Amino acid sequence: MPTLPWNQIDTVLLDMDGTLLDLHYDNHFWTDYLPQKLAHATGLHPDACKAQLMSHYARVSGQIQWYCLDYWATQLNLDILAAKREIAHLISLRPDTIAFLDALKQSGRDVVLVTNSHPDGLTLKIERTQLDAHIDTLISTHEFGVTKESQSLWQQLHHRLKFDPDKTLFVDDSLPILTAAREFGIAHLLAVANPDSQQPVKQITDFPAVTDYRDLIEAIISSPVQHAGTEQ
Repeated sequence: MPTLPWNQIDTVLLDMDGTLLDLHYDNHFWTDYLPQKLAHATGLHPDACKAQLMSHYARVSGQIQWYCLDYWATQLNLDILAAKREIAHLISLRPDTIAFLDALKQSGRDVVLVTNSHPDGLTLKIERTQLDAHIDTLISTHEFGVTKESQSLWQQLHHRLKFDPDKTLFVDDSLPILTAAREFGIAHLLAVANPDSQQPVKQITDFPAVTDYRDLIEAIISSPVQHAGTEQ
């Protein structure tokens, strides 16, 4: 279990897919379901479609296009959002998410969702999970035109939110994104080692890593943020 200096953290920035939601939905959609949809639309073999998509994914990985439903709709001539809705029953919260979010809120910390998810994808997931009932601020990086892999995103996000990097914790399941946050100067970083419930736990050495947020709750609650003008 990672030991975080909660008495030095007043802002928590959270990824969504794989961090608060089970990544199984997204992994299944992009690696299995979408190739099947493409095969049905084109008459090509599903294996050929999957190989084609995987190659295309690699070309735009980390860029805003990779996360853009409009981009894929145009590229594939498919209604991507409609396809995502067809298997929306697979969208689910991690079992430890709500307790974690409620503890953060109870402790007085500013909690912000920062996702590379397309706004339409974010809306779909909010519909299914009511995640917005537990987080006051939800941000899709599409409004900035760049992803969390980019230093430009962190600069723009910092300008908007006015967080103190030295007092901020960022949680994500993507090591390249965590590396970008570290490069920007976010002092406290936490990796998620089990983003997909259907896959093995990852072995992570570059960052502190967690598999169950409930292990952090006692420490969070015992180190509340004292805002100006409040009394103990």
